[in-house]
Amino acid sequence: MLAVSDRGTSPAQLEAHNAPYHIGAVSLRVRDLAGLTAFYRDAIGLKILSQGPGKAVLGIDGEPLVVLEAGAQPPSSKAGLFHVAILLPSRGDLANWLAHAAKGGVRLEGASDHLVSEAIYLSDPEGNGIEVYRDRSRPEWPRRDGAIAMATERLDLDALISEAKGGPYLGMPSGTRMGHIHLRVGDTAQAEAFYRDALGFDLMVHYPGASFLASGGYHHHIGANVWQSRGAPVRKDGEAGLAAFELVARDDEAFAAMRGRFLAVGGSDDGDTAIAADPWNNRLVLRR
Repeated sequence: MLAVSDRGTSPAQLEAHNAPYHIGAVSLRVRDLAGLTAFYRDAIGLKILSQGPGKAVLGIDGEPLVVLEAGAQPPSSKAGLFHVAILLPSRGDLANWLAHAAKGGVRLEGASDHLVSEAIYLSDPEGNGIEVYRDRSRPEWPRRDGAIAMATERLDLDALISEAKGGPYLGMPSGTRMGHIHLRVGDTAQAEAFYRDALGFDLMVHYPGASFLASGGYHHHIGANVWQSRGAPVRKDGEAGLAAFELVARDDEAFAAMRGRFLAVGGSDDGDTAIAADPWNNRLVLRR
C-alpha cells in the first residue's frame, strides 16, 4: 500500500512536523498510472523515487509523499479525499512553484490567504484535489479568544509571483513534506468523534460544514468537511481516489499510544505499523 523505506528526516523548521504526529505519504488509487506519475513529476515537481508494476512513489529527499496505485474502481461514495496538502519550506518556494505553474499552463482552481498559511489549489487529471502551501511561523498565527484564527481571504498572486527567482524550475525544494490532509466525510460530528475522541487529535477550528484537527498545536493536520459529501455512505475497497494516508508518530511512546487507539477502534497491527479506518473507510496507516 504505502512505501516505508528510503525515508529522509523530517525537517524541524516545518510547523506541521513539530508535533507528536504528522501526515506522511498519501496513497491514491488511479486509473492512468503513467499519466498521473508524469503530472506529479512535471506539474507538481516531485521526484520519482521508485516505479514498478502498478505503482509509482514520488517525493522529495527520498521521503515518499504521494504513492500512486493502479487499478481504481469507479467511486460509489462522495466521501474520500478533498485534497492532499504539500507544504513548502518558505514563501519564496511557493512563489517559485507558482511561476513554474504559470509558465507550464497548469490550471489552478483557487488561491487563499488563511492567516496561518498561504495556499494555492488545483486538481490532478483524475480530480484528486491538491493544495500547495507555505506556513507562516507559529508566532504570526492570529488568535481569537485564545484559539487559532483562520479565514479564507484573497491571496495576491501578482505580489506572490513577484518574489519568484528566475531560471528553470528544478522541482520542489529539499525540505518539502506533506503538511496535512483534507477529507470529505458524511458528518462532521461523527468525524470529530473519531479523530478527536477516539484518536486524540485536538479540535482546532470550526468552519461552517468543516472541522480542523491537529496534534501538537498545529493549525490542522486533518480537515474534514461535508461541503460536497453530507450523508455520504462508506467507501468501498478499491475505489478511485484516496487509498490510505500515513500518520507518523514522533517516537516510540507516541507510536504505542496511537497504536492502542487504533486497536480500540477495530484496527490491526503487525508490530511496525498499524492500520485503522474512519467511519467512511478512509484508511490510516500508523508508522514511527
